[in-house]
Amino acid sequence: NGFVHVKNPHLALMEEDILYHLELGTKTHNLPAMFGDIKFVCVGGSPKRMRAFAQFMHKELGLVGDEQELADICAGTDRYAMYRTGPVLSISHGMGIPSITIMLHELIKLLHHAKCRDVTIIRIGTSGGLGVEAGSVVITDMAVDSSFRPQFEQVVLDNVVVRSTELDKDLAQELLACSREITDFPTLMGHTMCTYDFYEGQGRLDGALCSFSSEQKFQYLQRAHGAGVRNIEMESTAFAALCGLCGLKGESPHAHSC
Repeated sequence: NGFVHVKNPHLALMEEDILYHLELGTKTHNLPAMFGDIKFVCVGGSPKRMRAFAQFMHKELGLVGDEQELADICAGTDRYAMYRTGPVLSISHGMGIPSITIMLHELIKLLHHAKCRDVTIIRIGTSGGLGVEAGSVVITDMAVDSSFRPQFEQVVLDNVVVRSTELDKDLAQELLACSREITDFPTLMGHTMCTYDFYEGQGRLDGALCSFSSEQKFQYLQRAHGAGVRNIEMESTAFAALCGLCGLKGESPHAHSC
């Protein structure tokens, strides 16, 4: 029916659902009135970038008022930043799987409580490119882990739960088609590898620890490229898993730096 759904039977038994890290709640805020007509949610790591994106959308949509005056809906907390421009919600999620999963749990509950329908969620951000031209945008066709598997492993109590990381294929193709109208930068589709760490996890040689040689690094990256990986970041598998389980149409295009 297009609604965002949650898969937690305990929520129905709660008198109030407090979205701690967004500084929102079902008793303190009228979530359907505030967010009920949201159709697009764009998330990214940096609060400053997501504010800049919201200002850009304000101009693109021709909304009244000064885009410089956009209010941070989550100003009561220093964890995340959230801005609304018409039907578009712009939210920061910090760095890494733990940070984005906290935000997504509360965002998904927010969209559920607000009775939003047919919501598309897109993660935008930077990443490390693998065998592609610097400055390219990679549209993720599959989010994979460090072993190039399309799955997200979540530890639940003392069990490891494996969840699918399938993204919306039609949305990926739609974004790719839109990119043909923009000639400012190359755009391609490929697998995105998600790691738990920026340094050793991504094969970098400049961290405080490094337990491999430069030869081992390049052999691993060559195997990743051969498996279809075109960029590396730290959120895509968790993003794909949570969005898929809760009925959100999701995609994850990234600009890459090197």
